[in-house]
Amino acid sequence: MSRAFPLSRTTGPVSEEERRTILAAPGFGKFFTDHMASATWTPAKGWHDHKVTALAPYSLHPSAAVLHYAQEIFEGLKAYRHADGSVWLFRPEFNARRFARSAERLALPVLPEEDFLTSVEELVRADEAWVPSSPDEKSLYLRPFMFASEAFLGVRPAEQIAYSVIASPAGPYFAGGVTGITLWVSSNYTRAGRGGTGAAKCGGNYASSLAAQIESRKNGCDQVLFLDDTGGEGDLEESGTMNLCLVTSAGELVTPALGNILDGVTRDSILSLAGEFGLTPVERPITLSELRSGAADGTVTEVFAAGTAAVVTPIVGFKGESKGEGYAFTIGTGTPGKQTLAIREHMLDIQYGRAEDVHGWMRRVV
Repeated sequence: MSRAFPLSRTTGPVSEEERRTILAAPGFGKFFTDHMASATWTPAKGWHDHKVTALAPYSLHPSAAVLHYAQEIFEGLKAYRHADGSVWLFRPEFNARRFARSAERLALPVLPEEDFLTSVEELVRADEAWVPSSPDEKSLYLRPFMFASEAFLGVRPAEQIAYSVIASPAGPYFAGGVTGITLWVSSNYTRAGRGGTGAAKCGGNYASSLAAQIESRKNGCDQVLFLDDTGGEGDLEESGTMNLCLVTSAGELVTPALGNILDGVTRDSILSLAGEFGLTPVERPITLSELRSGAADGTVTEVFAAGTAAVVTPIVGFKGESKGEGYAFTIGTGTPGKQTLAIREHMLDIQYGRAEDVHGWMRRVV
């Protein structure tokens, strides 16, 4: 049974005028709402002190375990304003279950699914005014997270854990229209190894990806594509912060199998929708050589990345190095593919209530 997250309203909210200005051009992750949800875990009390209060900084001892041993996880989901003014979440149960799996991998206490859902919903209700009302893909981004707050030095699971949810209004990912991106295939860095934390949504995975992102930009690319091995060959894994999908001339929608990669909400949803676009969903290993040869002979017709922030991002080209030799190749005509754009539009139509939710994915909050 879930426990309530009682609301104690802030005495210093952002003014209506300032909030209106922020919502007109929120960007991503730059501004935050008035409140936060939180709870605490200890071995003696379990999960307790559930509440929604004014957004405020944390006060941590310099020895707080998260600062030294990176014991933390997080999630990302959005609240969408529909044309009738109602507010909805997209598959938050999926995020709750993934949050639990991440907690188990990082030796953190599992937050009950209903507590996860209640905390997110109560924060959205408290800060409903921050959910943008706009036809141009604006939303309220929600960030649940958990970390080891116990003050101690020593390699063991912490015995005091902080959980919280914060919210940030988000503008359209492609403010100037949907354009294709080019990926740098990293031959120097991998995202995760077998048995590692690749399937968990934890900060360490993202911290270790930053050097590869810098490398990609130095080579004139927008993002990085990780392989399961260094040296410029191997199986495809993830594109930076997004899952990878290929469309083939045989009518397949192919994506790398789970294991070392994140089980993405958008990825899972697109696999479920594939049949509606005449595509057969396939989860299997994909080698870099298969991608290169498929791009050359036309058997790979489109490539895109899938994630919560951008929904679907068309990928039009790749660059990299193999055995000391540089290479570059284009997907299709070098422009966003028709299937890619159609899938993206349909996903957004479901999220914003413009298409029927036949899968039961949307959860009303307000």
